[in-house]
Amino acid sequence: MFRKGIVAAAALLLLATAACESKSPSEDAGAAGPSAASGDPIVVGSTLSLSGAFAATGAIHKIAGELFVERLNASGGLLGRPVRWTVRDDESDQAKVSTLYEQLISQDKVDLIIGPYATPNILSAMAVAARHRYTMPQHTAVIAPLLTYECQFPAWSIGPTPNEFVPNQLFEATASLATPPKRIAVLTNQNGSTDFVSYGSGDNKTGAVSVTKQKGLDLVLEVRYPPTTTDWAPIAARVRDAKPDLVINNGLGVDPVNLLQAMAQLGYKPPMMFSLFPAPGPPLGLGATSDGLLSVSIFEPNKSTLDKLGGDATTIVNDFKTRATAAKLPYTVFETQAAASWNAWEILVAGVKAAGGTDQAKMCDALHSGGADTTFSGHLTFDPAQNNFWPTTQTIKQIQNGDWVTVWPKDRAAGELRGPTP
Repeated sequence: MFRKGIVAAAALLLLATAACESKSPSEDAGAAGPSAASGDPIVVGSTLSLSGAFAATGAIHKIAGELFVERLNASGGLLGRPVRWTVRDDESDQAKVSTLYEQLISQDKVDLIIGPYATPNILSAMAVAARHRYTMPQHTAVIAPLLTYECQFPAWSIGPTPNEFVPNQLFEATASLATPPKRIAVLTNQNGSTDFVSYGSGDNKTGAVSVTKQKGLDLVLEVRYPPTTTDWAPIAARVRDAKPDLVINNGLGVDPVNLLQAMAQLGYKPPMMFSLFPAPGPPLGLGATSDGLLSVSIFEPNKSTLDKLGGDATTIVNDFKTRATAAKLPYTVFETQAAASWNAWEILVAGVKAAGGTDQAKMCDALHSGGADTTFSGHLTFDPAQNNFWPTTQTIKQIQNGDWVTVWPKDRAAGELRGPTP
């Protein structure tokens, strides 16, 4: 049954010459190795934000996808056939996503699709996938209540209620400190996923703001800002004047960089700060200004983690770093965004293999019944009653001495959570 600031300057420099459509190197070079694939290629279509506001993160997903496809073809392809990945630049524009996915499916007749980056773009792509009944693994949309298409499969899960899980996990972590923060500021990008974590949606209005109050903490500042914000000084001044112990920035991309820089220009740094979905590299470029910044993670390549996962994971991490360095990415580490991308590709491959082909209905049913094995998140199960969101493996990471380090929960930490700066 077929079931239901810095303003991305680094990214602009990196990607200014990106074409509106790119193809994976395997499309031109073909497969290689002793078990080389043969026959007509299986074509995967997608968009990524290779320019615009989300380009810094889109570049990570592009490199991860290219590496995955090359490794797949080198190991014999998919069902013995080479895989070709066609990627189009959606320019970080939700309005363009629907048109491009419609073209990929209706005009280009791609065999398979994989989702774009960023929740608004994924929602647009999902609507097209649902209309054409395509199975769509997707990297990073976590608003479980809105992802109702039964054949979208998330590669990053914060469970069915991320608006509850994220603030509770954060406050659980900070409560372990000798001096837990009591005065809280919540700064929210009004983008769909980040606003959802602050305020919830529909019948569930729980979020960072309400959880702060429920825990008896003092909400000293609450700001919602549009995704197009360019003047961060007024927000920075309000934060300084509110004197919070912890700033929760439910933002994305370079939001925390813009905020920290604006606050630094006022001679101020908050004692602690959390940012939900930042591009991982730009905050590290701030040096001491960003030291102690917290965020969420599903994977960090800390030695203890890689030792548990084994040699193949280490090879992938190292190969990604080589490619990211060659592409001059500001952050070359294979971490959460790259791991989510890798998960999505492994979900896609698992569906095709279990279905024995690219029949969309069979792929969807196979993933529901058998799940998918992934290198970095283990075996994933997909329950349509939970909109396919699997039990979360999310952790909290912190910038320590110029690197991201997993610090919570303790049984998965590679370092200790550090408290407020003096």
